Amino acid sequence: MADHEAVVVERTVTVPPKAVWPYLTSGAMWSRWQGESAEVDPVPGGRFTMRMADGAVASGEVVEVVENHSLVFTWGWTGVTFDLPPGSTTVSIVLTPLESGGTRITVTHSDLPVDISGRHREGWLASMGQLDGVLST
Repeated sequence: MADHEAVVVERTVTVPPKAVWPYLTSGAMWSRWQGESAEVDPVPGGRFTMRMADGAVASGEVVEVVENHSLVFTWGWTGVTFDLPPGSTTVSIVLTPLESGGTRITVTHSDLPVDISGRHREGWLASMGQLDGVLST
């Protein structure tokens, strides 16, 4: 049995990718749907940092940016009870335009240790729900 796995979460929203994109590339807008504060420098090599209300911090580096389509960055935590160092996993967020005018958002979080993948799946599911709520207002 593998000791690492990928978590994949999909959500369909009613707005086009260009309306979703700023919520992935602006720290101020990111923190409206995940975390208490965030910093995103949306260029390869740019910094990604997101602070939760409990003081935990997810951080890494932007790997790939395709405007209005995809953002890939590394991810890991400080201030948590499990071992997942900053930059040790990879998150890919892909925006797929739909004929309806909406967007399918696919989050793939790779290289997660199996013992903490469930809590990350729950976190991404909750965050995608919050993003949908922000986009719907």
